[in-house]
Amino acid sequence: MPARRAAGLVLAVLVVLAGAGCGGPATTHHKPGTSHQEATGTAGALLDARDESGHRLREVAAGGAPRVELSARPDSEDGWNLHLTVAHFRFTPESTGGAALPGRGHAHLLVDGRKTARIYGPWHHLPATALATPGRHTLTVQLYADDHTAWAVAGRPVEATATVTKGDGPQDAPHDGPHDGPHDGPGKNGEATHPQPPAADRTVEITVTGSTVEPAPSRIEVERGARIALRVTSDRADTLHVHGYDRTTPLPAGRPATLTFTADRTGLFEVETHGSGLVLTQLVVR
Repeated sequence: MPARRAAGLVLAVLVVLAGAGCGGPATTHHKPGTSHQEATGTAGALLDARDESGHRLREVAAGGAPRVELSARPDSEDGWNLHLTVAHFRFTPESTGGAALPGRGHAHLLVDGRKTARIYGPWHHLPATALATPGRHTLTVQLYADDHTAWAVAGRPVEATATVTKGDGPQDAPHDGPHDGPHDGPGKNGEATHPQPPAADRTVEITVTGSTVEPAPSRIEVERGARIALRVTSDRADTLHVHGYDRTTPLPAGRPATLTFTADRTGLFEVETHGSGLVLTQLVVR
């Protein structure tokens, strides 16, 4: 090979390698062994200040900054359906854990200042069991970049709040346990009661001990429209989350908790614990 041609090839290789480094396009995920904040493609200014959950703030200018509004309305079956209206922001669950790119990321839900769930889309279901006591509760959503830093303007996280009131009515009670039978007419003292939801078509029993899941995680196939009950017993407090359906429920330590929902969306959906990050099973809805 002529010396001039060989030198040209070496130069081309060096150019490609240089483009793949810090000066290249933003990475989708951080490299193994590095922190989220070391991913390339950062936006704004990383502050030393942190939010309530310990995440560092990422300051951006007010003009064109992400914005969010929160509304909550009672669900006919259980709890509330939350709606996040965002501007200058796009939910990117496929790149969570990657670079902090402008106007992208996910949200956190806090109930009375305590982080309850991550939100990967504009809708989220909050079960009544997420509220520990009857009365008025404050819900807060905050927007985060893919690298888990909190978007902030003027040193304050980008957030929105709403309030809900938990009472003793049927709309606040979980519908996972046994029932005496359907009620659609007057109940005790002439009070109207609500029809109970249909029983589950399939119940999946899962036990979590430390980092061990029994039975071992596998794929469970169900037909679209089936009612699924996930009954999980964990040796430590955590949160059960069904991805894609955005259904969550708290897991008390040592006591079984049941999450029941209708599988009305086809695809592959992971069921996991938020705190420990364990995959419990995968649902295949056909």
